[in-house]
This record gives sequence, structure tokens and C-alpha cells, in this order.
Amino acid sequence: MSELRVLVVNAGSSSLKLSLLDHDDTVIARPDDLSSLRGLPAPDAVGHRVVHGGADFSSPVRLDDEVEARIRALTELAPLHQPKSLRGIDLVREALPGVPEVACFDTAFHARLPAAAATYALPAAWRHKYGLRRYGFHGLSHAYATRRAGEMLGSVPRRLVVCHLGAGASLCAVADGRSVDTTMGFTPLEGLVMATRSGDVDPGLLLWLQEREDLSPASLAGVLEHESGLLALAGTADMREIGDGPALDVYLHRLRAGIAGMTAALGGLDALVFTGGVGEHAAGVRRRAADGLGFLGVAVDPSRDDTTDADISAPGAAVRTLVVTAREDLEIAAAVRAILRS
Repeated sequence: MSELRVLVVNAGSSSLKLSLLDHDDTVIARPDDLSSLRGLPAPDAVGHRVVHGGADFSSPVRLDDEVEARIRALTELAPLHQPKSLRGIDLVREALPGVPEVACFDTAFHARLPAAAATYALPAAWRHKYGLRRYGFHGLSHAYATRRAGEMLGSVPRRLVVCHLGAGASLCAVADGRSVDTTMGFTPLEGLVMATRSGDVDPGLLLWLQEREDLSPASLAGVLEHESGLLALAGTADMREIGDGPALDVYLHRLRAGIAGMTAALGGLDALVFTGGVGEHAAGVRRRAADGLGFLGVAVDPSRDDTTDADISAPGAAVRTLVVTAREDLEIAAAVRAILRS
């Protein structure tokens, strides 16, 4: 089973990425869509990125009708993402009938968050009835970045903060390879300022607005998911189009505060990783974030900060700062082979 050729289907909030990986993880192709698989070597198995596993799924699982139904039932917890993952599953079933499929969950890496980090201060009756807790997301990216940092540094740092910065954005505090805190919560809306998502907002403000604007829950959710974040602050959700100014100041303020909070959860910091579309390609964001974190021992060398899969730490910096290419496909392929091998 270790020699399986795996098709990885990664449906994100703003993109669909397909990767066909050979048994040694060499990328055979990155098709634009499933119809582009014609003429390519046939995959032996398929791995799907699924954003929300709820309390049901704390590790990858082979897909069948029952598992798919349980995934579908979690749609209300991730309405921006889960339907896209389910659509990917439907399309693969049509295009590749009979090929084994494995669901890999973004929440799984955070499934064992300490109670102090996972618990909301809400009535126990609600928490127990609805499974209210902080689930965390981007777990596949955080897990890969953790593993890759270990490869680059010789071992996984004891206290690591991973910054997954893309259209969606989250931070993860990793202690000895295990997630112990993260910025996203019950849904992927909590935490940092994102492309079109608000991140943290005072719940009292939302209740106040809901009453005065006569907003239905669906309308309010639509604004928070699709009309907020950088788009609301700068008129564009594309970080490449945002220059210095208030929008970037807000983004960086939340980012620095979040990194400091994750560091507090770890009791210190040994390494900081940037990954994701913004994390990998926006050198200015990395440098300005680092400039505000000198008190933690973070310092970036501008002459080295122009590439990915690289150590960009300034000479003598107490904290190692890395840029890691996001490769959720490798994390998913490894999980597929492990599940089918077992």
C-alpha cells in the first residue's frame, strides 16, 4: 500500500486544488479539474481534504455512505467549506467509481486540545447538548508545517507557532508536535482577520447590529463570511493589492497579538513558521509581523526573506523563523496510505 498512487482533492474556501502524486510523492500532475485526468496514470486511491470533522472524526477515515452522511450533517458548522468538500467527493465518485477514498479532516490535528484551550465559557447544558467547543481548522497545513519544520531544523521544535496565512488564516501553538492552542474555534470564522471573514468580533456588537439592521442569522452570517475582513477594510480581499495603510495595520495588529498569545500558551517560543499563500509570498507581511515580535526573540534577515522552504532568521536571533511551502497534499497522501495499509 505504500506504493499507492494518490489523487489529492483539496477544496478550500476560495480554490480547488488537485494533485496526482506517485508512490514516492513526486507530483505527476496538478490537473485543473477531474476531466483533466484523462491520459494520466490512474490513481489507486483518493484523499479528500474535509474541513470539519466535528466530534465524530479525530483521525482520517475511509469514506463510505455512512461516513459521507455524517460529514454532510456537519455542514452547518462550516457552511463556506463543507459543501465544497462534499461536491469534490460527489465528483470523484462519478469520475472514478470504485476507487478507494479517504477523508482527512482539518479539525483532527486539534482534536486533543487541552480543555482550557477548547472550552467556551457557556452554559454546560448548551455545551453538552450541541458539542460546543473550539475545534480549530487548517490542521492538515499545521501538521505538515510542523513536520517540515522538524526536517529543516533536525527535529521538531519543542515550542512552535505555525502561521497559516491565506484566504483563511489561523495560528497554531504546537508543543512537542501536538496542537495545544489555535485561533479558529467552533467554526472557521473565529480568530485572525482574513480575506473576507471578520475574525474575532465582540458578540455583543453582533447582537446590537442584528437588532438594529433587522438581520436574519443567515444574513448576518453572510456578511461575516463574505463581506468582512480585508475586503471590508480595503475594498479588496487580495493581499497583493493592499498597500501600507489602515487595513494592513489592523491585519498585522491581530496577527502579532495572536502569535504572542500562542507563545504564552507554549510558555515560550523556539520557532515560528509562516505558510499559506500570504505566509509564503508576502515578505512584507512577514517582516512587519517580525518587527513587532522582537521582544519574543523573533528577527528576520531581509536578505534571506525572499524564498520558501527556507530559514529566514536573522543571525543570532533567539527564535528560528521559517517559510514553509504549504503541502497539505503530502499530509493527505500519507494519511491515505496509512489508512489503506491498516
